[in-house]
Amino acid sequence: MADPMIAGNWKMHGTVESAAQLASQLAGQWTDKSSVEMVIFPPAVHISTVASTLAGSNIAIGAQNLSQYDSGAFTGEISATMLSDLGCKYALVGHSERRTEFGEGNSCVAEKFVAAQAAGLIPILCVGETLHQRQQGQTMAVVAEQITAVVDLAGLKSVCGAVIAYEPVWAIGTGETASPQQAQQVHDGIRAQLGVEGLYTSLLYGGSVNGDNARQLFGQPDINGGLVGGASLEADGFLNIAQQLIEQQ
Repeated sequence: MADPMIAGNWKMHGTVESAAQLASQLAGQWTDKSSVEMVIFPPAVHISTVASTLAGSNIAIGAQNLSQYDSGAFTGEISATMLSDLGCKYALVGHSERRTEFGEGNSCVAEKFVAAQAAGLIPILCVGETLHQRQQGQTMAVVAEQITAVVDLAGLKSVCGAVIAYEPVWAIGTGETASPQQAQQVHDGIRAQLGVEGLYTSLLYGGSVNGDNARQLFGQPDINGGLVGGASLEADGFLNIAQQLIEQQ
């Protein structure tokens, strides 16, 4: 069985003070030590603060983005090696906002995936379709193409050793959520694409996950957890979502 995970993407929110406060609240209340892994993704400028606050806890830290380059004259970029040095265990690659707002295509995402693994980070590969693509019946073709681009560069074994998050673009930050059945259908398709090697790959659902819909989503056979956006910015709400995942194990 794939390992369950609850991940909180803070996006571009928070100050040093609020980041430390939220991390402290989570560390003080998160007692699950085995069945579910909790990961939080603070803004890059707050990673050090959050890492210090979480020292000694069982909450992992991830980066929201990274450069595909390890070093060089790339002003403003942050390498996977730097993030690993700060204590990150995971890195998001291909988040829908990076794809749609910053023009990161499949080849760029694949390069970032490889860079993350080379530095010892575990990539969380984000895939998903736009509303237009869903309406055109292209959901599985789009998702398969996004995964194939990474498989072609990194290899199937490397992809299966990472984490994949299905996040329909039309459900990111909109309050809209794929139904549990819609989400399961895509997760099942991803599992089929990965084949036998992907039986233990953790597949997360992301897209306006909240305390009201988490239980039904996490009850689907191929959904191993959630990549939570806005609902991860408040400790009690995020912990409630995590508790619902624990109860499904």
